Amino acid sequence: MTAPIPFEPRFESLEDDEAQTTFDLQTTMRSISTKTYEDSGRALRSVHAKTHGLLVGELTVEAGLPDAYAQGLFAQPGTYPVVMRLSTTPGDVLADDVSTPRGMGIKVVGVEGPRVGGSEHDVTQDFVLVNGPVFSAPNAQKFLGSAKLLAATTDKAPNLKRLFSALARGAEQAVEAVGGGSVTLKALGGHPETHPLGETYYSQVPILYGRYMAKVQVAPVSPALMALAGSHVDLEGRPDGLRDAVVGHFADEGGQWEVRVQLCTDIDRMPIEDASVEWPEDLSPYVTVARLRAAPQKAYGEDLARLVDDGMQFNPWHALAAHRPLGSIMRVRKAVYAMSKRFRAERNGSPIAEPRDVEGVKAAARR
Repeated sequence: MTAPIPFEPRFESLEDDEAQTTFDLQTTMRSISTKTYEDSGRALRSVHAKTHGLLVGELTVEAGLPDAYAQGLFAQPGTYPVVMRLSTTPGDVLADDVSTPRGMGIKVVGVEGPRVGGSEHDVTQDFVLVNGPVFSAPNAQKFLGSAKLLAATTDKAPNLKRLFSALARGAEQAVEAVGGGSVTLKALGGHPETHPLGETYYSQVPILYGRYMAKVQVAPVSPALMALAGSHVDLEGRPDGLRDAVVGHFADEGGQWEVRVQLCTDIDRMPIEDASVEWPEDLSPYVTVARLRAAPQKAYGEDLARLVDDGMQFNPWHALAAHRPLGSIMRVRKAVYAMSKRFRAERNGSPIAEPRDVEGVKAAARR
């Protein structure tokens, strides 16, 4: 493999009117949360509003990593508690047969070291992942356009969305049959009705990786999870079928994933400012740096939802300085996450804070 390229500030570049784009994106995302709050009486996340599973586990950093991979959180072997949240992407809570991309939020707790601005007093490192290798938009301006489309359809015509989702799934199957795949079709409801625990998840957008730049992948490796890859979940008449599937699995079995890192080795073919470009694995393969494990447990419940859904935020800017988010998508997200946190905490009357341990979540997962 070609040696990774050290990060240089010139690899990031502000977009024209990026401050205005940030403001407009905040306004757009707030409109989604306002609409769902008016309809439900609960302040939800602007995206990834619906939870399909909440897990507590541990992350173990591999020993003997090559120097280029022994960076930041992964610089030394060790084990950390984690909280995980499985979700789907819309900002409104839909029946699961409106099938959209799956998300995984990971919060690593007890992480010490220099931090990015705004999280100086925290001890968490978050990874926010989706089950596809590239982001749906190349840059912040295009992301704003997609968000406006999402806002215009939030909490409107759920039955029509279900019909459109079925049509989009058919179109996506046709595209996949000839070796393709459409990020747009999947985002609009055309995602196959697959089990969230069989999916491989990606950061999609880059982060600093110590001296270098990287994308992150989390892939199932325990046999029971690998057996779920691509497996169909019957969602007809089951509005919470994905949650039922996750809860059913963890009632009897645990799971294990590998955390893998892809280092940037060619800044032209692996750009920082275009999140729609898939970094070629022939230039830089994903390399395992840690393992995630979750034992059998209660994967959803009222107490868990109160502690994690209401009491936590999964945010890539909860980070060590060694893993600062990169690129325009990540930059505009920072202000949006701050807005969303304030909105949810104020409307729900429930503080959102970074945990310093996971004992409360562990206890809830045992009930």
